Amino acid sequence: MIRLAPSVRLLPILAVLYAAAPGAIIPADAAPKTTLNLGMGVEPTGLDPTIAAPVAIGQVTWQNVFEGLVSIDESGKVRPQLARSWNVSADGLTYTFKLQSGVTFHDGEIFDATAAKFALDRARGKDSVNPQKRFFASIASIDTPDAETLVLHLSAPTGSLLYWLGWPASVMVGPKSADNDKTVPVGTGPFKFVNWAKGDKVELAKNETYWNKQVSVKLDTVTFRFIADPQAQAAALKAGDIDAIPEFAAPELMSSFDGDPRLTTKIGNTELKVVAGMNNTRKPFDDKRVRQALMMAIDRQTVIEGAWSGLGTAIGSHYTPNDPGYQDTTGVLAYNPEKAKALLAEAGYPEGFSFTVKVPQMAYAPRSAQVMQAMFAEIGVTMNIKPTEFPAKWVQDVMKDRAFDMTIVAHAEPMDIDIYSRDPYYFNYKNPGFNALMTKVQQTADPAEQNRIYGEAQKILAEDVPALYLFVMPKLGVWNKKLTGLWENEPIPSNVLTNVSWTE
Repeated sequence: MIRLAPSVRLLPILAVLYAAAPGAIIPADAAPKTTLNLGMGVEPTGLDPTIAAPVAIGQVTWQNVFEGLVSIDESGKVRPQLARSWNVSADGLTYTFKLQSGVTFHDGEIFDATAAKFALDRARGKDSVNPQKRFFASIASIDTPDAETLVLHLSAPTGSLLYWLGWPASVMVGPKSADNDKTVPVGTGPFKFVNWAKGDKVELAKNETYWNKQVSVKLDTVTFRFIADPQAQAAALKAGDIDAIPEFAAPELMSSFDGDPRLTTKIGNTELKVVAGMNNTRKPFDDKRVRQALMMAIDRQTVIEGAWSGLGTAIGSHYTPNDPGYQDTTGVLAYNPEKAKALLAEAGYPEGFSFTVKVPQMAYAPRSAQVMQAMFAEIGVTMNIKPTEFPAKWVQDVMKDRAFDMTIVAHAEPMDIDIYSRDPYYFNYKNPGFNALMTKVQQTADPAEQNRIYGEAQKILAEDVPALYLFVMPKLGVWNKKLTGLWENEPIPSNVLTNVSWTE
């Protein structure tokens, strides 16, 4: 998954009535607001995260409309959800889930083992279009001994399976409603779908019959407003037309909220890894020395300053400091222009070379490219910048046709270091040793052993540089100070609203 990388506030009626009377005072026990207007920079292409990859889909529906057998919390940990418990056999080949009882989809259809089997069979089947179909590849068969028991039989141990089952692509969908979920999503979650006015908003309403009685949902209605322009986002926040933008897209405007008595700003963690991916089968990028030279020509901190106002964390491989087993590999090929020149000469390019970077038109990408262009010039390399419309043109040129030298993009999937073992994938990178590690890490469920393997994988990428590793983008949030419960960190792209409420 690649991340490529507003409505008049409604006030409680009582407050409006009191405000209408000159000199009136709102009673101390006036009820808190139960409506939320939440802004997003990107409108989803659909509302079913099990059939398409764009992260905006899950940012509207994951954990709000749709739920999974398990969930992922704000700290990135796997938690029970529609499965209240599970057991894994000693050989790692059988997963037995005990399901919640009394759960229904929003249309009244019963959620049970049969429905869960349907959702997983749909995700793993021959005709599946699930963007993460590989998650389910090791599921050989599924049994349903009774309504509350689901048994997965695997063809090989899959240490990440529980984690993957918490993703948006793994949510449970109803047998009767699944075909229409793209436009009319029906799940088991705390909010029901109400309306989608394309180009403007998606509206949700509280699910009054929500199965999880341990959760007290405070919001009655939620409106997702789609505002692409950061200046317009900032204006809508300051005017009170929207209450929150959990992912504010303009770091250079964050200071404009300083001193606003109504708004607070948050800087949290994400999985958004900004990398300059190279086509490893094209000359001169098929030579590791050239890739290493380009990496050493880049001062990552200067890129962060120029691209994202200094808000970001430098990385040396395709891994973030939030991920288990993280190692700081930024020193493996640290900034060293003179050594970069020597490597280019050794590789047969003493006078440098020219190439083109295809840049999706999202702020971080052209800004990063401009800084890198100047740095490459210092070692005699000319980088031509070609803006490329996203998603259609970029996906066609880069992901499908491999018609590119280099591109810059933010990868949003958590723990997606395994993309370098996927064949095909746009890097065209092939390393049997790395692939073996990605196989090995799935053969154990021991966290310490997995972390050790991931550490080896990070070192390989830092040395081989199939992509130029730049920085992790932070989660920049701006919202009303009276809002509580919004996630400050983002272990997975989302806007989880279950615990969001207003204080008065």
